Amino acid sequence: MWNIYYPTHEEIVTPLAMKFRRSYKDFPFALYQIQTKYRNEARPKSGILRGREFIMKDLYSFHTSIEDFREYYEKAKQSYWNIFGKLGIKEETVIAAASGGTFTTEFSHEFQTKCETGEDLIFQVPSTGEAFNREVAPSKVVEKVQDTEMKEIEYRNEPGIIGVEDLCEAFGIEGYQTIKTLIFETDSKEQPVVITALRGDYDINEIKLMKIVGCSKMRLASEEIVEKVTGAEIGYAGIINLQEGIPVYLDNSIENLVNFECGGNRTNYHILNVNWGRDIKKPKKFYDIKIAKEGDLFCETNEVYNTFKASEVGNIFPLFDKFTKALGYKFVDRDGIEKPVVMGCYGLGITRVLGVLVEKYHDEKGIIWPYAVAPFHIQLLHIGEEGQKRAKELERELEANGFEVLWDDREGVSTGEKFADADLIGCPFRIVVSERTLAQESVEIKKRNESESNIVPLDDIISFLRV
Repeated sequence: MWNIYYPTHEEIVTPLAMKFRRSYKDFPFALYQIQTKYRNEARPKSGILRGREFIMKDLYSFHTSIEDFREYYEKAKQSYWNIFGKLGIKEETVIAAASGGTFTTEFSHEFQTKCETGEDLIFQVPSTGEAFNREVAPSKVVEKVQDTEMKEIEYRNEPGIIGVEDLCEAFGIEGYQTIKTLIFETDSKEQPVVITALRGDYDINEIKLMKIVGCSKMRLASEEIVEKVTGAEIGYAGIINLQEGIPVYLDNSIENLVNFECGGNRTNYHILNVNWGRDIKKPKKFYDIKIAKEGDLFCETNEVYNTFKASEVGNIFPLFDKFTKALGYKFVDRDGIEKPVVMGCYGLGITRVLGVLVEKYHDEKGIIWPYAVAPFHIQLLHIGEEGQKRAKELERELEANGFEVLWDDREGVSTGEKFADADLIGCPFRIVVSERTLAQESVEIKKRNESESNIVPLDDIISFLRV
């Protein structure tokens, strides 16, 4: 038997929906599934926290208008908040704008839970709480203190010096004083080749750049293209004397630089002490095409971002007609005319949520499960024959009142070992029934997230557990 793991299931669900729902009277509607997925993660880590294979809940909604979709989108967003509230991670979770990838030209939204071992870096605006995944965070650099007096321009022949670190060492300058010029090939008919430049201590953000260029794919230009555009080998591209007719996108990080370095568009050559106005015309517009770094500013308010590591526990995507158009899914409106179906998708990574919960809620002894997802509510232990007898009665009583009980009735295992295993498993409550407590018509109850135990009368057990 073959097991086929898909990274996503829009291509499967959309044709199914199309078979059964075609009239405007059938809309809106939603379909969901819980299914195994496979993603070729570049850096799988932390067991199920970011594994390549995982279980996911998918919801797909179908609408006759964008307005109806957006209303549903907000309802789905609130439903997710309700789930994370029940799991106890709502206060530690933010909804962050993220790249829609190939799914949509708009931002998607990720529910990101703060986690020291998280794989994502989140940028949050202090005044508003608005959050962005690093991949799309709009940013401005903190300006460096510079000598504003223009120095004499220098042309330097330095064979083999092409990396920022090598440049800084060779010329005695800092990374922020260098300009990194990169040339890309795109799938845009209007702009098949583009030139970009940014401060040398930053990296290009292809997601941002593709949105600006209006393309869906790009790659670093080949050696042949670079030489054709610059007249030089790879590593010596600069922004002076560029070939006309090729679009140039300059990052805002270089807008106010003075006496900066750039490639000489001539193999082995670099130019030092380049200045706007004197050596190169300053463009009217600069762009944000860099990957944000900690310490950067939010463009609209000039606030320094708060940044933190986080793990994604859910995501929602505005798909609009990407899949319905490609698969020919239209509905028939009341006027008898076929019109495009609007679609959204909403994912909840079940195994990844569990991974995040374990990462956040544990101590040196083991897991501390939130009540809503604990494998059992109570771990029941007994000491002595009388304790065993009463434990059996208590197990029935607890289960009759809706509690799920794991009774450790193993023989030949010491009480200390059972206590250690209870902490490792991490059920929210541990109840110990012993002759000592029964003499007081009581049991010992310890919450897993607390250090002290409570002696609770037998008659008050249920009310104590429900507080």
